[in-house]
Amino acid sequence: MSAPPELPDVVNRAFDVSRRAGYVSFCRNETGRLLAALAATRTGTMAEFGTGCGVGTAWLRSGVRGEQARILTAELDPKLARAAAEIFTDDPLVDVLTADWSTLMDKGPYSLLFLDSEQQPSEVGVDAIADLVEPGGIVVLDNFWPCEQWPPITGGRVDTLREEWLTDERFTAVEVMAASDSSVVLATRR
Repeated sequence: MSAPPELPDVVNRAFDVSRRAGYVSFCRNETGRLLAALAATRTGTMAEFGTGCGVGTAWLRSGVRGEQARILTAELDPKLARAAAEIFTDDPLVDVLTADWSTLMDKGPYSLLFLDSEQQPSEVGVDAIADLVEPGGIVVLDNFWPCEQWPPITGGRVDTLREEWLTDERFTAVEVMAASDSSVVLATRR
């Protein structure tokens, strides 16, 4: 284990809220620790598109240093959005919106943007996202199965979303294993 087993308080609160809401699909701790480390380097506005019950946002918040960053997150499901908002009730640096993630499209540019690769490729593809990220901003695209070959193959097919992110000239990108069965694409806007 490369990190202490203890979790930040805000992440523990997010897990408690998720359990009470019966929501079990959330950011893994390995990815969360990466998000916290990246958030610690950011100022400006960060966002998570599709927060569920707020675990990914909690990880981002756990890394924020000082008052120079703000986190926006949106969740379409009103029940989940209310649950996520409960975590950040007294936190002026986090805004949880009950809305489709596309409502965040005009609130950037973002210094860090956390996305789930399992969303529709048209929604999280490079062309849909590139202009939302400030120069030097980072996109974290989660939930890939690690692949050691090129082009990347998932389920017997070329993973065109991953290939697109790793080769787009607007970004410097790398795939990083977060765990033996999970990887993320990190892409920094040039």
